[in-house]
Amino acid sequence: MKKILTLALALTLGNAAAQADFVYPQAWSADPAASAKTGGELRTYTLSDFKTLNPFVSKEADSLPNSYFNLGAYLFTQDPRNDKFIPVMAASMPTVSNNGKRFVVKIRQGMKFSDGQAITADDWVSTLAIHKDDKVGSNSYDSFFINKKPVTVKKLDTYTLQFDFPTVDVSAYSKMSYTPWPDHVFGKAYRSGGAAAVTKLWPLNTPGSNIVVPGAWTLESFQAGQRVVLKKNTRFGEWNKDSAGKALPYLDRLSFRVIENQNAALAAYLAGQIDTFGPRNADDLAQIKRAIDGGNLKAELFANVGPQATSTWVVWNWNKSGDPFKQKIFRDVRFRRAMSHIANRKAMVQLTLGGLGTEVYSSVYPIFKNYTYASTPKYSYDLDQARKLLAQMGFTKKDKDGWLVDAQGRRLEFTLNTNSGNTVREQQGRIFADEAKKVGVKINFNPIDFNNLVDLMYEKGENRKFDSILLGFSGGTNYWPYSSNTVTCGGSLHAYNNPTNGACLTSQEQLITKLFNQGQQTLDDTKRRAIGEQLSKAMAELQPFVYLAGSNYHVSFNSRLGGEMPRNLWDAYYGSRLNVLTYIK
Repeated sequence: MKKILTLALALTLGNAAAQADFVYPQAWSADPAASAKTGGELRTYTLSDFKTLNPFVSKEADSLPNSYFNLGAYLFTQDPRNDKFIPVMAASMPTVSNNGKRFVVKIRQGMKFSDGQAITADDWVSTLAIHKDDKVGSNSYDSFFINKKPVTVKKLDTYTLQFDFPTVDVSAYSKMSYTPWPDHVFGKAYRSGGAAAVTKLWPLNTPGSNIVVPGAWTLESFQAGQRVVLKKNTRFGEWNKDSAGKALPYLDRLSFRVIENQNAALAAYLAGQIDTFGPRNADDLAQIKRAIDGGNLKAELFANVGPQATSTWVVWNWNKSGDPFKQKIFRDVRFRRAMSHIANRKAMVQLTLGGLGTEVYSSVYPIFKNYTYASTPKYSYDLDQARKLLAQMGFTKKDKDGWLVDAQGRRLEFTLNTNSGNTVREQQGRIFADEAKKVGVKINFNPIDFNNLVDLMYEKGENRKFDSILLGFSGGTNYWPYSSNTVTCGGSLHAYNNPTNGACLTSQEQLITKLFNQGQQTLDDTKRRAIGEQLSKAMAELQPFVYLAGSNYHVSFNSRLGGEMPRNLWDAYYGSRLNVLTYIK
Protein backbone atom coordinates (compact mmCIF):
# COMPACT_ATOMS: atom_id res chain seq x y z
CA MET A 1 0.00 0.00 0.00
CA LYS A 2 1.30 3.41 -0.87
CA LYS A 3 2.19 5.63 2.01
CA ILE A 4 -0.51 8.26 2.46
CA LEU A 5 0.56 11.65 3.74
CA THR A 6 -1.70 12.94 6.47
CA LEU A 7 -2.21 16.67 6.42
CA ALA A 8 -3.80 19.03 8.89
CA LEU A 9 -4.42 22.71 9.50
CA ALA A 10 -3.93 24.29 12.90
CA LEU A 11 -6.34 26.74 14.44
CA THR A 12 -4.69 29.54 16.38
CA LEU A 13 -6.76 29.91 19.51
CA GLY A 14 -6.19 31.90 22.60
CA ASN A 15 -6.16 29.44 25.48
CA ALA A 16 -4.27 26.23 26.13
CA ALA A 17 -7.33 24.00 26.37
CA ALA A 18 -8.74 25.11 23.01
CA GLN A 19 -5.25 24.90 21.59
CA ALA A 20 -5.53 21.12 21.71
CA ASP A 21 -8.19 20.98 19.00
CA PHE A 22 -6.74 20.54 15.57
CA VAL A 23 -9.23 20.87 12.73
CA TYR A 24 -8.92 19.38 9.26
CA PRO A 25 -10.43 21.88 6.82
CA GLN A 26 -13.42 20.90 4.74
CA ALA A 27 -11.45 21.89 1.62
CA TRP A 28 -9.37 18.71 1.99
CA SER A 29 -12.27 16.32 1.58
CA ALA A 30 -14.62 16.00 -1.39
CA ASP A 31 -17.42 14.96 0.99
CA PRO A 32 -19.08 17.24 3.56
CA ALA A 33 -17.87 16.45 7.07
CA ALA A 34 -21.49 16.20 8.21
CA SER A 35 -22.03 13.22 5.90
CA ALA A 36 -19.01 11.24 7.10
CA LYS A 37 -19.80 8.15 9.17
CA THR A 38 -17.74 6.79 12.01
CA GLY A 39 -16.78 3.16 12.53
CA GLY A 40 -15.90 0.34 10.18
CA GLU A 41 -12.69 -1.13 8.82
CA LEU A 42 -10.49 -0.19 5.87
CA ARG A 43 -9.06 -3.39 4.37
CA THR A 44 -5.73 -3.30 2.56
CA TYR A 45 -2.68 -5.53 2.06
CA THR A 46 1.07 -5.94 2.35
CA LEU A 47 3.36 -8.08 0.17
CA SER A 48 5.57 -9.18 3.05
CA ASP A 49 5.28 -9.33 6.80
CA PHE A 50 6.17 -6.18 8.66
CA LYS A 51 9.61 -6.51 10.19
CA THR A 52 9.37 -4.58 13.46
CA LEU A 53 7.13 -2.35 15.55
CA ASN A 54 10.09 -0.25 16.69
CA PRO A 55 10.24 3.18 14.97
CA PHE A 56 13.98 3.58 15.50
CA VAL A 57 15.06 0.39 13.75
CA SER A 58 12.39 0.33 11.02
CA LYS A 59 13.85 0.96 7.58
CA GLU A 60 11.02 0.08 5.19
CA ALA A 61 9.16 2.95 3.49
CA ASP A 62 5.77 1.56 4.44
CA SER A 63 6.34 0.25 7.97
CA LEU A 64 3.79 0.20 10.78
CA PRO A 65 5.62 2.64 13.11
CA ASN A 66 6.66 5.11 10.44
CA SER A 67 3.52 5.08 8.30
CA TYR A 68 0.65 4.41 10.72
CA PHE A 69 1.63 4.66 14.39
CA ASN A 70 2.94 8.14 13.58
CA LEU A 71 0.13 9.23 11.23
CA GLY A 72 -0.73 12.87 11.93
CA ALA A 73 2.01 13.24 14.55
CA TYR A 74 4.24 15.93 13.04
CA LEU A 75 5.10 19.50 14.06
CA PHE A 76 4.50 20.78 10.51
CA THR A 77 3.34 19.50 7.15
CA GLN A 78 2.66 20.88 3.67
CA ASP A 79 -0.73 22.16 2.55
CA PRO A 80 -1.60 20.38 -0.74
CA ARG A 81 -3.30 23.51 -2.02
CA ASN A 82 -0.17 25.66 -2.06
CA ASP A 83 2.77 23.49 -0.79
CA LYS A 84 3.32 25.80 2.21
CA PHE A 85 4.28 24.38 5.59
CA ILE A 86 1.64 24.72 8.28
CA PRO A 87 1.60 23.83 12.01
CA VAL A 88 0.20 20.50 13.17
CA MET A 89 1.51 19.46 16.60
CA ALA A 90 3.02 22.93 16.79
CA ALA A 91 0.61 25.52 18.16
CA SER A 92 1.75 28.04 15.56
CA MET A 93 4.58 28.70 13.15
CA PRO A 94 7.93 29.12 14.94
CA THR A 95 9.83 32.25 15.87
CA VAL A 96 12.94 32.33 13.64
CA SER A 97 16.22 34.01 14.60
CA ASN A 98 20.00 33.70 14.29
CA ASN A 99 19.90 34.37 10.53
CA GLY A 100 17.40 31.60 9.89
CA LYS A 101 19.20 28.95 11.93
CA ARG A 102 17.20 29.02 15.19
CA PHE A 103 13.54 28.03 15.51
CA VAL A 104 11.54 28.37 18.73
CA VAL A 105 8.44 26.19 18.53
CA LYS A 106 5.44 26.25 20.85
CA ILE A 107 3.93 22.76 21.15
CA ARG A 108 0.16 22.36 21.01
CA GLN A 109 -1.02 21.65 24.55
CA GLY A 110 -3.47 18.94 25.48
CA MET A 111 -2.07 16.22 23.20
CA LYS A 112 -1.67 12.74 24.69
CA PHE A 113 -0.09 9.43 23.77
CA SER A 114 -2.32 6.39 23.41
CA ASP A 115 -1.63 5.46 27.06
CA GLY A 116 -2.96 8.82 28.24
CA GLN A 117 0.36 10.46 29.12
CA ALA A 118 0.86 14.04 27.94
CA ILE A 119 3.00 14.74 24.88
CA THR A 120 5.60 17.33 25.93
CA ALA A 121 8.95 18.79 24.91
CA ASP A 122 10.77 15.89 26.59
CA ASP A 123 9.46 13.51 23.92
CA TRP A 124 11.02 15.50 21.06
CA VAL A 125 14.32 15.92 22.91
CA SER A 126 14.84 12.22 23.70
CA THR A 127 13.56 11.12 20.26
CA LEU A 128 16.16 13.26 18.47
CA ALA A 129 18.94 12.06 20.77
CA ILE A 130 18.09 8.45 19.91
CA HIS A 131 17.89 9.11 16.16
CA LYS A 132 21.34 10.77 16.28
CA ASP A 133 23.02 7.85 18.05
CA ASP A 134 24.69 5.89 15.25
CA LYS A 135 24.65 2.76 17.42
CA VAL A 136 20.86 2.72 17.14
CA GLY A 137 20.99 2.54 13.34
CA SER A 138 18.03 4.84 12.73
CA ASN A 139 17.10 5.35 9.09
CA SER A 140 16.64 9.05 9.94
CA TYR A 141 20.18 9.46 11.28
CA ASP A 142 21.51 11.29 8.21
CA SER A 143 18.65 13.80 8.23
CA PHE A 144 19.88 15.40 11.45
CA PHE A 145 23.40 16.20 10.31
CA ILE A 146 24.47 18.90 7.86
CA ASN A 147 28.10 18.70 6.74
CA LYS A 148 28.51 16.25 9.65
CA LYS A 149 27.35 18.93 12.11
CA PRO A 150 24.23 18.07 14.11
CA VAL A 151 20.83 19.67 14.29
CA THR A 152 20.09 20.19 17.99
CA VAL A 153 16.95 20.63 20.07
CA LYS A 154 16.49 21.66 23.68
CA LYS A 155 13.57 22.10 26.00
CA LEU A 156 12.88 25.70 27.01
CA ASP A 157 9.83 24.70 29.04
CA THR A 158 7.27 21.90 29.08
CA TYR A 159 5.68 23.06 25.82
CA THR A 160 8.49 24.99 24.11
CA LEU A 161 11.34 23.67 21.95
CA GLN A 162 14.39 25.41 20.53
CA PHE A 163 15.90 23.92 17.36
CA ASP A 164 19.35 25.06 16.23
CA PHE A 165 20.76 24.28 12.78
CA PRO A 166 24.47 24.48 11.95
CA THR A 167 23.55 26.36 8.77
CA VAL A 168 20.52 27.62 6.90
CA ASP A 169 18.55 24.62 5.65
CA VAL A 170 15.79 24.61 3.03
CA SER A 171 14.39 21.44 4.60
CA ALA A 172 14.35 22.78 8.17
CA TYR A 173 10.58 22.42 8.63
CA SER A 174 10.70 18.87 7.33
CA LYS A 175 13.59 17.97 9.63
CA MET A 176 11.82 19.41 12.67
CA SER A 177 8.73 17.36 11.82
CA TYR A 178 10.01 14.03 13.06
CA THR A 179 7.52 12.09 15.16
CA PRO A 180 7.92 12.40 18.95
CA TRP A 181 8.03 8.94 20.51
CA PRO A 182 7.25 8.55 24.22
CA ASP A 183 10.10 9.62 26.47
CA HIS A 184 8.63 7.48 29.24
CA VAL A 185 9.19 4.42 27.03
CA PHE A 186 12.11 5.01 24.66
CA GLY A 187 13.82 7.82 26.54
CA LYS A 188 13.69 5.85 29.77
CA ALA A 189 15.22 2.80 28.08
CA TYR A 190 17.90 4.93 26.41
CA ARG A 191 18.94 6.59 29.66
CA SER A 192 19.25 3.26 31.44
CA GLY A 193 20.66 1.00 28.72
CA GLY A 194 21.71 3.14 25.76
CA ALA A 195 21.21 2.15 22.13
CA ALA A 196 21.07 -1.58 22.89
CA ALA A 197 18.07 -1.10 25.18
CA VAL A 198 16.21 0.95 22.56
CA THR A 199 16.74 -1.51 19.73
CA LYS A 200 15.35 -4.37 21.83
CA LEU A 201 12.00 -2.65 22.35
CA TRP A 202 8.82 -3.52 20.48
CA PRO A 203 9.67 -6.66 18.51
CA LEU A 204 6.82 -8.21 16.53
CA ASN A 205 5.59 -10.29 19.46
CA THR A 206 4.94 -7.17 21.58
CA PRO A 207 1.32 -7.10 22.83
CA GLY A 208 -0.70 -4.27 21.35
CA SER A 209 -1.40 -2.97 24.86
CA ASN A 210 2.34 -2.24 25.26
CA ILE A 211 2.58 -0.11 22.09
CA VAL A 212 2.40 3.61 22.91
CA VAL A 213 1.83 5.93 19.95
CA PRO A 214 1.21 9.61 19.26
CA GLY A 215 -0.49 9.07 15.90
CA ALA A 216 -3.82 7.86 14.56
CA TRP A 217 -3.30 4.08 14.78
CA THR A 218 -2.04 1.55 17.28
CA LEU A 219 -1.74 -2.23 17.23
CA GLU A 220 -4.70 -4.53 17.89
CA SER A 221 -3.39 -7.88 16.63
CA PHE A 222 -0.51 -9.37 14.62
CA GLN A 223 -0.76 -12.79 12.97
CA ALA A 224 2.56 -13.48 11.28
CA GLY A 225 2.16 -14.30 7.62
CA GLN A 226 -1.58 -13.74 7.70
CA ARG A 227 -3.12 -10.53 8.98
CA VAL A 228 -2.35 -7.37 10.93
CA VAL A 229 -5.10 -5.25 12.47
CA LEU A 230 -4.65 -1.70 13.72
CA LYS A 231 -7.21 0.11 15.85
CA LYS A 232 -7.70 3.82 16.14
CA ASN A 233 -5.92 5.68 18.90
CA THR A 234 -8.83 7.39 20.66
CA ARG A 235 -6.42 9.86 22.29
CA PHE A 236 -5.56 11.14 18.81
CA GLY A 237 -9.23 12.00 18.30
CA GLU A 238 -9.19 14.19 21.39
CA TRP A 239 -7.13 16.80 19.54
CA ASN A 240 -7.81 15.94 15.88
CA LYS A 241 -11.28 16.87 14.62
CA ASP A 242 -13.06 17.31 11.31
CA SER A 243 -14.72 20.60 10.40
CA ALA A 244 -17.97 19.38 12.00
CA GLY A 245 -16.20 18.69 15.30
CA LYS A 246 -16.11 14.89 15.06
CA ALA A 247 -13.09 13.01 16.39
CA LEU A 248 -10.69 11.47 13.87
CA PRO A 249 -9.96 9.02 12.42
CA TYR A 250 -13.49 8.06 11.41
CA LEU A 251 -12.55 4.40 10.98
CA ASP A 252 -12.33 2.00 13.91
CA ARG A 253 -9.82 -0.33 12.25
CA LEU A 254 -7.25 -0.60 9.49
CA SER A 255 -6.32 -4.15 8.49
CA PHE A 256 -3.60 -5.66 6.30
CA ARG A 257 -3.74 -9.05 4.62
CA VAL A 258 -0.34 -10.57 3.91
CA ILE A 259 -0.50 -11.42 0.19
CA GLU A 260 2.18 -13.27 -1.74
CA ASN A 261 2.45 -10.95 -4.77
CA GLN A 262 0.82 -8.08 -6.61
CA ASN A 263 -1.16 -10.35 -8.92
CA ALA A 264 -2.75 -11.99 -5.88
CA ALA A 265 -3.45 -8.53 -4.46
CA LEU A 266 -5.23 -7.55 -7.68
CA ALA A 267 -7.30 -10.74 -7.51
CA ALA A 268 -8.28 -9.93 -3.92
CA TYR A 269 -9.25 -6.41 -4.95
CA LEU A 270 -11.35 -7.65 -7.87
CA ALA A 271 -13.08 -10.04 -5.48
CA GLY A 272 -13.95 -7.16 -3.16
CA GLN A 273 -11.77 -8.49 -0.33
CA ILE A 274 -9.59 -5.39 -0.03
CA ASP A 275 -10.58 -1.75 -0.50
CA THR A 276 -7.65 -0.11 -2.26
CA PHE A 277 -5.23 -1.11 -4.99
CA GLY A 278 -2.66 0.89 -6.93
CA PRO A 279 -2.91 -0.25 -10.56
CA ARG A 280 0.57 -0.91 -11.96
CA ASN A 281 -0.05 -0.97 -15.68
CA ALA A 282 -2.56 -1.08 -18.52
CA ASP A 283 -3.45 -4.71 -17.82
CA ASP A 284 -4.41 -3.91 -14.22
CA LEU A 285 -6.49 -0.97 -15.40
CA ALA A 286 -8.22 -3.12 -18.02
CA GLN A 287 -9.05 -5.88 -15.52
CA ILE A 288 -10.48 -3.42 -13.01
CA LYS A 289 -12.52 -1.66 -15.69
CA ARG A 290 -13.95 -4.95 -16.96
CA ALA A 291 -14.96 -5.93 -13.43
CA ILE A 292 -16.64 -2.55 -12.88
CA ASP A 293 -18.39 -2.53 -16.27
CA GLY A 294 -19.56 -6.13 -15.78
CA GLY A 295 -21.11 -5.32 -12.45
CA ASN A 296 -18.75 -7.62 -10.57
CA LEU A 297 -16.98 -4.85 -8.64
CA LYS A 298 -18.29 -1.62 -7.20
CA ALA A 299 -15.23 0.59 -7.43
CA GLU A 300 -13.90 3.88 -8.73
CA LEU A 301 -11.04 3.96 -11.27
CA PHE A 302 -8.91 6.93 -12.32
CA ALA A 303 -6.11 6.26 -14.80
CA ASN A 304 -3.05 8.43 -15.46
CA VAL A 305 -3.60 10.95 -12.68
CA GLY A 306 0.04 11.97 -13.19
CA PRO A 307 3.61 10.69 -12.89
CA GLN A 308 4.63 8.74 -9.82
CA ALA A 309 7.01 10.01 -7.13
CA THR A 310 9.09 6.87 -7.52
CA SER A 311 11.29 4.93 -9.92
CA THR A 312 13.13 1.62 -10.12
CA TRP A 313 16.91 1.33 -10.31
CA VAL A 314 19.83 -1.09 -10.22
CA VAL A 315 22.81 -0.57 -7.92
CA TRP A 316 26.14 -2.46 -7.71
CA ASN A 317 28.13 -3.09 -4.55
CA TRP A 318 31.50 -1.33 -4.54
CA ASN A 319 32.50 -2.95 -1.22
CA LYS A 320 33.46 -6.52 -2.18
CA SER A 321 36.97 -6.91 -0.83
CA GLY A 322 36.43 -10.67 -0.74
CA ASP A 323 36.04 -10.68 -4.55
CA PRO A 324 38.54 -8.14 -5.95
CA PHE A 325 37.60 -9.04 -9.54
CA LYS A 326 33.96 -8.04 -9.09
CA GLN A 327 34.85 -5.07 -6.92
CA LYS A 328 37.08 -3.65 -9.64
CA ILE A 329 34.34 -4.12 -12.24
CA PHE A 330 31.59 -2.56 -10.14
CA ARG A 331 33.77 0.46 -9.33
CA ASP A 332 34.53 1.13 -13.00
CA VAL A 333 32.29 3.90 -14.36
CA ARG A 334 32.54 2.35 -17.85
CA PHE A 335 30.85 -0.76 -16.52
CA ARG A 336 27.96 1.18 -14.97
CA ARG A 337 27.48 3.28 -18.10
CA ALA A 338 27.50 0.08 -20.15
CA MET A 339 24.78 -1.30 -17.86
CA SER A 340 22.75 1.86 -18.46
CA HIS A 341 23.12 1.31 -22.22
CA ILE A 342 21.93 -2.28 -21.71
CA ALA A 343 18.79 -1.14 -19.85
CA ASN A 344 15.94 -1.26 -22.35
CA ARG A 345 13.76 1.27 -20.59
CA LYS A 346 11.30 1.56 -23.45
CA ALA A 347 10.61 -2.19 -23.26
CA MET A 348 10.25 -1.95 -19.50
CA VAL A 349 7.67 0.82 -19.78
CA GLN A 350 5.79 -1.03 -22.53
CA LEU A 351 5.92 -4.57 -21.15
CA THR A 352 5.79 -4.03 -17.39
CA LEU A 353 3.69 -0.86 -17.23
CA GLY A 354 1.59 -1.25 -20.36
CA GLY A 355 3.09 1.91 -21.82
CA LEU A 356 1.80 3.98 -18.90
CA GLY A 357 5.05 5.21 -17.47
CA THR A 358 8.25 7.15 -18.04
CA GLU A 359 11.84 6.21 -18.85
CA VAL A 360 14.00 7.46 -15.98
CA TYR A 361 17.66 8.49 -16.18
CA SER A 362 18.01 10.53 -13.00
CA SER A 363 17.42 10.32 -9.25
CA VAL A 364 14.82 13.06 -9.63
CA TYR A 365 11.40 11.52 -10.15
CA PRO A 366 9.32 12.73 -13.12
CA ILE A 367 6.76 14.40 -10.84
CA PHE A 368 9.34 17.00 -9.77
CA LYS A 369 9.43 18.89 -13.06
CA ASN A 370 11.23 21.93 -11.63
CA TYR A 371 14.28 19.75 -10.99
CA THR A 372 14.55 17.92 -14.31
CA TYR A 373 17.13 19.30 -16.73
CA ALA A 374 17.91 18.82 -20.42
CA SER A 375 21.62 18.97 -19.53
CA THR A 376 21.50 15.75 -17.47
CA PRO A 377 23.40 13.04 -19.43
CA LYS A 378 21.41 10.03 -20.60
CA TYR A 379 23.15 6.72 -21.30
CA SER A 380 20.21 5.36 -23.25
CA TYR A 381 19.63 1.90 -24.73
CA ASP A 382 22.50 1.13 -27.12
CA LEU A 383 23.97 -2.37 -27.08
CA ASP A 384 26.82 -1.45 -29.45
CA GLN A 385 27.92 1.32 -27.10
CA ALA A 386 27.72 -1.12 -24.20
CA ARG A 387 29.96 -3.56 -26.08
CA LYS A 388 32.53 -0.80 -26.75
CA LEU A 389 32.70 0.22 -23.10
CA LEU A 390 33.07 -3.36 -21.92
CA ALA A 391 35.77 -3.96 -24.55
CA GLN A 392 37.68 -0.96 -23.17
CA MET A 393 37.65 -2.80 -19.83
CA GLY A 394 39.25 -5.87 -21.45
CA PHE A 395 36.16 -7.94 -22.17
CA THR A 396 36.77 -8.62 -25.84
CA LYS A 397 36.33 -12.41 -26.00
CA LYS A 398 33.61 -14.92 -25.17
CA ASP A 399 33.89 -18.37 -23.65
CA LYS A 400 32.41 -21.54 -25.12
CA ASP A 401 29.01 -20.69 -23.60
CA GLY A 402 28.92 -17.23 -25.20
CA TRP A 403 29.73 -15.15 -22.10
CA LEU A 404 32.25 -12.31 -22.08
CA VAL A 405 35.59 -13.07 -20.43
CA ASP A 406 38.74 -11.05 -19.79
CA ALA A 407 42.30 -12.01 -20.79
CA GLN A 408 42.53 -14.37 -17.80
CA GLY A 409 39.30 -16.12 -18.79
CA ARG A 410 37.25 -14.62 -15.95
CA ARG A 411 33.60 -14.36 -16.88
CA LEU A 412 31.63 -11.12 -16.64
CA GLU A 413 28.90 -12.45 -14.36
CA PHE A 414 26.98 -11.21 -11.33
CA THR A 415 23.81 -11.88 -9.31
CA LEU A 416 20.92 -9.41 -9.40
CA ASN A 417 18.44 -9.50 -6.52
CA THR A 418 15.01 -7.92 -6.23
CA ASN A 419 12.09 -8.43 -3.87
CA SER A 420 10.01 -11.47 -4.67
CA GLY A 421 6.30 -10.84 -5.15
CA ASN A 422 6.76 -7.47 -6.81
CA THR A 423 5.86 -8.57 -10.30
CA VAL A 424 6.82 -5.30 -12.00
CA ARG A 425 10.35 -5.42 -10.60
CA GLU A 426 10.63 -9.13 -11.37
CA GLN A 427 9.66 -8.45 -15.01
CA GLN A 428 12.07 -5.54 -15.29
CA GLY A 429 14.87 -7.66 -13.87
CA ARG A 430 14.27 -10.36 -16.45
CA ILE A 431 14.23 -7.81 -19.27
CA PHE A 432 17.53 -6.40 -17.98
CA ALA A 433 19.08 -9.87 -17.80
CA ASP A 434 17.85 -10.78 -21.30
CA GLU A 435 19.37 -7.62 -22.81
CA ALA A 436 22.65 -8.22 -20.97
CA LYS A 437 22.80 -11.71 -22.47
CA LYS A 438 22.78 -10.18 -25.96
CA VAL A 439 26.17 -8.59 -25.29
CA GLY A 440 27.55 -11.56 -23.35
CA VAL A 441 26.99 -10.43 -19.74
CA LYS A 442 25.63 -13.18 -17.51
CA ILE A 443 23.13 -11.98 -14.92
CA ASN A 444 21.86 -14.49 -12.40
CA PHE A 445 18.50 -12.97 -11.55
CA ASN A 446 17.32 -13.97 -8.08
CA PRO A 447 14.20 -12.48 -6.39
CA ILE A 448 14.36 -12.85 -2.59
CA ASP A 449 12.31 -11.86 0.45
CA PHE A 450 11.99 -8.09 0.80
CA ASN A 451 13.17 -7.91 4.41
CA ASN A 452 16.28 -9.95 3.58
CA LEU A 453 16.94 -7.68 0.62
CA VAL A 454 16.74 -4.57 2.79
CA ASP A 455 19.22 -6.11 5.24
CA LEU A 456 21.67 -6.69 2.39
CA MET A 457 21.37 -3.13 1.13
CA TYR A 458 21.86 -1.49 4.54
CA GLU A 459 24.85 -3.59 5.52
CA LYS A 460 28.04 -1.61 6.09
CA GLY A 461 31.61 -2.84 5.66
CA GLU A 462 34.38 -3.54 3.23
CA ASN A 463 32.98 -6.91 2.11
CA ARG A 464 29.20 -6.61 1.85
CA LYS A 465 27.37 -9.71 0.63
CA PHE A 466 25.39 -8.69 -2.45
CA ASP A 467 26.45 -8.10 -6.06
CA SER A 468 23.59 -5.94 -7.32
CA ILE A 469 20.04 -5.02 -6.34
CA LEU A 470 16.99 -3.88 -8.30
CA LEU A 471 14.66 -1.85 -6.11
CA GLY A 472 12.89 1.48 -6.04
CA PHE A 473 12.97 4.68 -4.01
CA SER A 474 9.91 6.80 -3.36
CA GLY A 475 9.11 10.08 -1.67
CA GLY A 476 11.34 13.13 -1.83
CA THR A 477 10.24 16.74 -1.57
CA ASN A 478 9.10 19.25 -4.14
CA TYR A 479 11.56 21.90 -2.93
CA TRP A 480 14.81 19.80 -2.92
CA PRO A 481 14.17 16.33 -4.34
CA TYR A 482 17.46 14.75 -3.32
CA SER A 483 17.91 12.58 -0.26
CA SER A 484 20.81 13.03 2.14
CA ASN A 485 20.96 9.35 3.04
CA THR A 486 21.17 8.39 -0.65
CA VAL A 487 23.32 11.15 -2.13
CA THR A 488 25.91 11.97 0.52
CA CYS A 489 28.85 9.78 1.48
CA GLY A 490 28.14 7.87 4.66
CA GLY A 491 24.39 7.98 4.10
CA SER A 492 22.51 4.85 5.10
CA LEU A 493 21.13 4.45 1.55
CA HIS A 494 24.40 5.34 -0.20
CA ALA A 495 23.96 1.75 -1.26
CA TYR A 496 26.80 1.43 -3.77
CA ASN A 497 29.55 2.55 -1.38
CA ASN A 498 28.80 1.91 2.28
CA PRO A 499 32.08 1.14 4.07
CA THR A 500 32.31 1.08 7.84
CA ASN A 501 33.83 4.56 8.01
CA GLY A 502 31.34 6.06 5.52
CA ALA A 503 34.11 7.67 3.48
CA CYS A 504 33.81 8.79 -0.13
CA LEU A 505 35.71 6.59 -2.55
CA THR A 506 35.90 8.99 -5.52
CA SER A 507 36.29 12.70 -6.12
CA GLN A 508 32.95 12.62 -7.95
CA GLU A 509 31.25 11.38 -4.77
CA GLN A 510 32.88 14.25 -2.89
CA LEU A 511 31.58 16.73 -5.48
CA ILE A 512 28.06 15.25 -5.26
CA THR A 513 28.09 15.53 -1.47
CA LYS A 514 29.31 19.13 -1.68
CA LEU A 515 26.62 20.12 -4.20
CA PHE A 516 23.90 18.46 -2.15
CA ASN A 517 24.89 20.44 0.93
CA GLN A 518 25.11 23.68 -1.06
CA GLY A 519 21.63 23.21 -2.45
CA GLN A 520 20.19 22.30 0.92
CA GLN A 521 21.59 25.54 2.34
CA THR A 522 20.26 27.75 -0.48
CA LEU A 523 16.85 29.32 0.16
CA ASP A 524 16.57 31.12 -3.17
CA ASP A 525 14.59 28.85 -5.53
CA THR A 526 16.37 29.91 -8.71
CA LYS A 527 19.85 29.51 -7.24
CA ARG A 528 18.90 26.18 -5.68
CA ARG A 529 17.65 24.86 -9.02
CA ALA A 530 20.95 25.88 -10.64
CA ILE A 531 22.83 23.85 -8.03
CA GLY A 532 20.41 20.99 -8.65
CA GLU A 533 21.34 21.04 -12.31
CA GLN A 534 25.03 20.59 -11.46
CA LEU A 535 24.17 17.86 -8.97
CA SER A 536 21.99 15.94 -11.42
CA LYS A 537 24.73 16.10 -14.05
CA ALA A 538 27.42 14.86 -11.65
CA MET A 539 25.25 11.97 -10.45
CA ALA A 540 24.32 10.95 -13.98
CA GLU A 541 27.95 10.93 -15.07
CA LEU A 542 28.93 8.73 -12.12
CA GLN A 543 25.93 6.39 -12.62
CA PRO A 544 26.04 4.96 -9.08
CA PHE A 545 22.42 3.94 -9.59
CA VAL A 546 21.17 3.03 -13.05
CA TYR A 547 17.61 4.35 -13.07
CA LEU A 548 15.07 2.45 -15.11
CA ALA A 549 11.39 3.44 -15.18
CA GLY A 550 8.71 5.25 -13.27
CA SER A 551 5.06 4.30 -13.46
CA ASN A 552 2.16 6.65 -13.84
CA TYR A 553 -0.04 7.27 -10.82
CA HIS A 554 -3.38 5.49 -11.09
CA VAL A 555 -6.05 5.45 -8.39
CA SER A 556 -8.70 2.84 -7.67
CA PHE A 557 -10.75 2.21 -4.55
CA ASN A 558 -13.88 0.35 -3.52
CA SER A 559 -17.03 2.45 -3.79
CA ARG A 560 -17.79 1.80 -0.15
CA LEU A 561 -15.01 4.26 0.75
CA GLY A 562 -15.67 7.96 1.12
CA GLY A 563 -13.55 10.93 2.09
CA GLU A 564 -11.12 11.22 -0.82
CA MET A 565 -9.61 14.63 -1.51
CA PRO A 566 -11.11 16.91 -4.17
CA ARG A 567 -9.96 15.67 -7.55
CA ASN A 568 -7.91 18.81 -8.30
CA LEU A 569 -5.61 18.04 -5.34
CA TRP A 570 -4.69 14.52 -6.37
CA ASP A 571 -1.13 13.69 -7.34
CA ALA A 572 1.49 11.12 -6.42
CA TYR A 573 3.13 13.51 -3.94
CA TYR A 574 0.07 14.13 -1.78
CA GLY A 575 -1.98 11.06 -2.75
CA SER A 576 -5.71 10.92 -3.36
CA ARG A 577 -7.10 10.62 0.16
CA LEU A 578 -6.21 11.42 3.75
CA ASN A 579 -6.25 8.32 5.88
CA VAL A 580 -7.93 9.97 8.86
CA LEU A 581 -10.70 11.47 6.68
CA THR A 582 -11.52 8.16 5.00
CA TYR A 583 -14.80 6.57 6.07
CA ILE A 584 -17.09 3.68 5.18
CA LYS A 585 -20.28 4.90 3.51
